[in-house]
Amino acid sequence: MFNIERWKEIFQSIQKNKLRTVLSGTTVSLGILIFIVLFGLGEGLKNSYSDLFLRQANNVVFLYPGKTTKPFGGFKTNRRIEFDNSDVSDIENNFSDRVELINPTIGFGGIIKYKLESYDFSIRAVSPSNQYIEGNVLMKGRYINQKDIENKSKVVVIGRIVARDIFKTDDPIGKFINIGSRAYKVIGVFQDLDGDNQESYLYLPYTTRQQILMGSDKVGNIAITFNDKLGGSGAIKLENEIKTFLKNKKSIDPTDPSAIRTRNVADELDRSMQFAGALQVIVAFVGIGTLIAGIIGISNIMVFIVKERTKELGVRKALGAKPSEIIKMILTESIFITSLSGFLGMFVGIIFLNTIDKGLQEYFITRPEVGIGTALFATLVLIIFGVIAGYIPAKRAAEIKPIIALNDE
Repeated sequence: MFNIERWKEIFQSIQKNKLRTVLSGTTVSLGILIFIVLFGLGEGLKNSYSDLFLRQANNVVFLYPGKTTKPFGGFKTNRRIEFDNSDVSDIENNFSDRVELINPTIGFGGIIKYKLESYDFSIRAVSPSNQYIEGNVLMKGRYINQKDIENKSKVVVIGRIVARDIFKTDDPIGKFINIGSRAYKVIGVFQDLDGDNQESYLYLPYTTRQQILMGSDKVGNIAITFNDKLGGSGAIKLENEIKTFLKNKKSIDPTDPSAIRTRNVADELDRSMQFAGALQVIVAFVGIGTLIAGIIGISNIMVFIVKERTKELGVRKALGAKPSEIIKMILTESIFITSLSGFLGMFVGIIFLNTIDKGLQEYFITRPEVGIGTALFATLVLIIFGVIAGYIPAKRAAEIKPIIALNDE
């Protein structure tokens, strides 16, 4: 039952020993606050890795040609491997049951001119599949389509940054820009969730670029998307099968690691999430260490508090106070201070994370947050240990004989 007299004594004790109360309360609050902030930062780091890959297709395998490092099939080492249109067709035809999209890409440089001004942006010749693979979102106009590929159209899709820098406030759709010595019609403007870097690209049909290169059929690299149902192991198997197929076709030693290189986005995502998870565990351990330090701090403070009040407790026992009443009094005070300080630290930590949210994005920390369940659990753990920390010295003090307590120095 609620005992008003006991609470009066507790508040009198707190009022009488302000410094002691502030020290014990601060220890608890800081323990919870630091734990929540560290745990939230770890979660924010994990969110950043997740968002980085979710903004673009993650069922993608990139194929890059390189140079051979081993002689094979009558060819010497250091032979430059090149992909061409037949490779694109062969992958489409031989792996059609698992490959969904394919995007041959040719990267190149060139001066971009509009009216009397010159600009320098990255240029890629691509297929319509590039829109999905790169996660481009159209702002206006249209993207490259299959008809553009077949007709080798001189059209171009530009990023938001390109449109802003070249055309300022004018509408770029339908206008012509020069790339090198040739004019291209702007058919679309895109934005990219990856940010400004991707929005500084210009995309044109890869067949148009091949035609300009004296009818070449070469491509720089090839990106393919696979059926999500394959899963991680199925994606790796497909990646290896395509590499083996291309190595056989181009007379490359099967064990040559450099002739054809691959990049599996799903595998990168998995490794990155494992890394982020490991960092989160490390941060969580640091946070738990902070909680343990808080528990030890509370224990030391409670021992000091009971030691300081030994004479007072002896007087109470001499006047007839029961050991259980003394334990209840000390425990109630301990629970009150620990609970109040713990929940204060929890709310301050949550508010602090919400306050610094946007400012941390440049440090690759997105949405630093702690679930209310986790925050409450950590707070309750500290409160429970605070109770235990108060109970042990309280029980010892309750068992001490009045005459010994009164003579304590």
